[in-house]
Amino acid sequence: MELNNIIKMNKLPFLLLLLCLFTSCSKDNDIEAINYDYYYPTESAEITAKQIGDGTGTLDPKGIAISKEKLYVCNGSTLEVFDALTLAHLKTISNYTKGSTIIPLTLLTSISIDNGRIYLGSEESRLFVLDETTGLGINTVGNGQWWQTFVHVFGVVVKDGLVFVKEKEKSIKVFETSQITETSNWNLTPIAKLNTLNGWTEAYSMDVQSGNLIVAGRDAKSYLYYDIANIKANAANSLTTPIEPSTAPFANNKPISVTFSNDFAVTSENSGNTNYVRLYSKEAFMNKNYKAVMSASDILGQNPFGVIVGNAQLDDRIFLSDNTNKKIRIIKLNKSTIAEQKN
Repeated sequence: MELNNIIKMNKLPFLLLLLCLFTSCSKDNDIEAINYDYYYPTESAEITAKQIGDGTGTLDPKGIAISKEKLYVCNGSTLEVFDALTLAHLKTISNYTKGSTIIPLTLLTSISIDNGRIYLGSEESRLFVLDETTGLGINTVGNGQWWQTFVHVFGVVVKDGLVFVKEKEKSIKVFETSQITETSNWNLTPIAKLNTLNGWTEAYSMDVQSGNLIVAGRDAKSYLYYDIANIKANAANSLTTPIEPSTAPFANNKPISVTFSNDFAVTSENSGNTNYVRLYSKEAFMNKNYKAVMSASDILGQNPFGVIVGNAQLDDRIFLSDNTNKKIRIIKLNKSTIAEQKN
């Protein structure tokens, strides 16, 4: 009896080893694959000065926006309008026109389109508000004198009834869209003020996402996050002490532009002498996790990007305001799925 028990006990490790080998072999024959999505850009088209009017003018692109399949480009002292699908030039708007009042559009930096209105920021300390359908003026905020309502305007975004206007140095003034009417005064009082930490005379890109104002704070080397509920709750106090943002600064990268699609944050960033277009998961970006799912400084090794001061999106195409190269570059976003076996 004792000998039989010993033999049975000696067989046990051997049987366990066979079982382990069998299980391992089964796993090797049934390896799971993990799919990874890989994004990359290809060149789609471009817009240059030759496509505007008689083709003899210039293109100095700054802020851009897309609305109702039209592309709007701030071009020095004009607003150029293109068909965003065919890229055909539709018209040039050179003046703010309201009845007998005509004000030349000069030094345009930024644009936002919301609820049938076009908001145009000018370095000459004005915000022009136009009707999107007719292109005619609704009203202006600021009178062109930098010591009045604005000290220049270097950025604007409008969303959910609020107008955010970036000024020179480190100030964003916040207004309500309802303050701007056909008969409102040009010298409006902001409801709140924000502090951008750093800044000077550069055009700034902003967007609104998930209840936050997001600013590409190139001088702060950080994206700036302002909780809009907090802005509203502390609006009165912010007129004395402007609200500061939540940040996660980069060591070297300077964010230049930012917009949001359904799934992604699309940005342009500068690092040293290299300019990048980057794609981030929207959820990760809002959590300040800046692991890009696409980072490109050129198109498949050619045609490096200049400084992209603004970007806009339509379906799978991204429109880039390349101020260095004086053109609007349109790139197509491509997706490949790579299956990687899991060991």
